[in-house]
Amino acid sequence: MLRIPYLTMALCLGLLSPIANATTLTIPGSTTVQKRILEPAKASIEAQTGITVKVLGVGSGKGFKELMEGKAPVSIASSPLSALLKKHKLPEDGSYREHIIIQDVIVPIVHPSNSIDGLTHQQLADLNTGKIRNWKEVGGDDRSVVVVTSHESSATRAMFQKVVMNKAPYAEKARTVRSTRQEVDLVAKFKGGIGAVSKSFAEMKKGKVKVVQTDEITRPLCFITKGEPTAEVAKLLAFLKTPEAQQLFK
Repeated sequence: MLRIPYLTMALCLGLLSPIANATTLTIPGSTTVQKRILEPAKASIEAQTGITVKVLGVGSGKGFKELMEGKAPVSIASSPLSALLKKHKLPEDGSYREHIIIQDVIVPIVHPSNSIDGLTHQQLADLNTGKIRNWKEVGGDDRSVVVVTSHESSATRAMFQKVVMNKAPYAEKARTVRSTRQEVDLVAKFKGGIGAVSKSFAEMKKGKVKVVQTDEITRPLCFITKGEPTAEVAKLLAFLKTPEAQQLFK
């Protein structure tokens, strides 16, 4: 009689762990949610839920559009759902659901050599719109201001522009990047650089850029579904709201 080792049989039947029957969930949207929540918790998500998460870091706006078009069962955003609905001229009628995981803080960042420690919202607005073109105008060194910002689909950019800049346009010569990492790298490259990113991301890059003190700018980091979440998405959300998962976030 042919004997089949238990391990071989178990692997064939998928009995050993949830990973054996892992489901891949592709989620488009915010790179902030990607870097702060999903990437740090990736291994635990797979171990506890059997779900392998693949993130498409295309920005909150583009991620929500993928959800609208039925290309994804859920999107991730670093912006309130109300702002995304308004942008796409959709009613707040409950068709889309916001699932907040944590609150995030946006901070202004500058080159480490910049002597400025604090700025008001008005000064930040004037720097980013191009009204102030030299750091000496706010008490800094005689150096030209180099504005760096994320792409137009970025929720970080939209929130900063709304809260700090009163929706005014960025300076004509502002340098636009595709990700938070690129924004940090570019601000670190130019001594006159200024940008705005998630506080936790700035702390992860401590020494590469300097955080400037200002009145707090907060926004939710959330998942968005159309109607009730699917079984897989519900399982993922339930885990991300546990104390165990939240300790992993950056």
